[in-house]
Amino acid sequence: MNPILPPQFYIPDVEARQWDDGIVYLYGSSDRGGENAYCSHEYHVFGSEDMKHWTVYSGSFRSENVHRLQSRTVPLYAPDCEKIGDKYCLFYCQGNGDEGVAYSDTPYGPFRNAQGIWPADTDGIDPAILVDDDGSLYYFWGQYHAKGGKLDLETGKLISDTITKDILTEEEHGFHEGISIRKRNGIYYLIYSDISRGRPTCLGYAVSEQPLGPYKKGGIIIDNTGCDPKSWNNHGSIARINGEWYVFYHRSTHNSHFSRQVCAEPILFNEDGTIDEVEMTTQGIEGPLDCFRPLDAYRGCRLEGGCYIDARGEGEQHYEYIAHFGMGNTVTYKYLFFPERPCRVMLEASGSGDGAAVEVYLDGREEKPVAKIALANTAGEDDFQKFSGFFTGEVDGNRHSLHLRLTGERGTNQETYVCLKTICFEAGDAAESEE
Repeated sequence: MNPILPPQFYIPDVEARQWDDGIVYLYGSSDRGGENAYCSHEYHVFGSEDMKHWTVYSGSFRSENVHRLQSRTVPLYAPDCEKIGDKYCLFYCQGNGDEGVAYSDTPYGPFRNAQGIWPADTDGIDPAILVDDDGSLYYFWGQYHAKGGKLDLETGKLISDTITKDILTEEEHGFHEGISIRKRNGIYYLIYSDISRGRPTCLGYAVSEQPLGPYKKGGIIIDNTGCDPKSWNNHGSIARINGEWYVFYHRSTHNSHFSRQVCAEPILFNEDGTIDEVEMTTQGIEGPLDCFRPLDAYRGCRLEGGCYIDARGEGEQHYEYIAHFGMGNTVTYKYLFFPERPCRVMLEASGSGDGAAVEVYLDGREEKPVAKIALANTAGEDDFQKFSGFFTGEVDGNRHSLHLRLTGERGTNQETYVCLKTICFEAGDAAESEE
């Protein structure tokens, strides 16, 4: 279910890797929740056998361990990691353009013995590494103009006569930043933050028969527009895991460009190697969710209006919720299945809800709502109370999208805002819902 990590972790820019041990490892930047800044001074590694339950390896690498003394107070930006020989090599970058590599005997670190990568060091951000079939190493980096070349890891230098500029450009490919590389069936795929729709909210891809190009733009894989009112960028990767392919991307939260959380969706390759665009979902890799399973409201995959995901508490007390849910705002969840017809719909809500109601729709808002849940004032935004309404719709065993919309009675204050914490459909006697 998306986001895929526990909610207290804000991990964007993710590279997903799976090696011989079968564990899926995630490498990414680390935002600080609620702060108006990108990234922090440490990386965490996450490992999972099923992409549902995650082990956290905290502090696998920190700014204090980078290769340049004067950069040890500079935040760490997007990394990549690859197994090269008997070492796991973490390729890192920093907000000042420094780039380097550090080493570990395990996929989760700690990574040590950092050295710079020349000439990428001080020249850009967002490294990506490919170990080709013949063992050759290819290194990519850059913002607005992607660069790359063959890497000699022993010296930490790119082989000068292989260095290629403008592998991707903003003008031709919509390239903004965040390059990632994979190889499939002899074709090289560059995945990147794509600005061709006005903001770099998309992950686009380009293909080539050679690792250093030329690359032809293939299209968009996913667009995170709608995850937050101020959503700005996207950055991620594609990965083959247990024979299936997935796209890993992030969504911003907290009514900001920041506090970004990693999500994942299945993708399919067509016979010609192209990738069709996929939508953001709540279900992610799991498939449609049982409607009788309590659903955290913050897992909405599309927010309309001024509402956004916010958080309270720390550590085990941390929780996330939909904040600033105002008149006409909508939160969408994709997708749910209904093993039987529900009796009621329950919400946990807080705030100034007197005179307001949440209308519940399946599949769209053109039809009548399947439930209407009247709200009331609570003692404050952190005082969540349960409210419910009868389910009056019909279900057919297919998957359905779920939409929550705030409405009010005549005279209701149009500045009314509430918060939503959980939603759940409740089973019961079918006749009861018709009373």
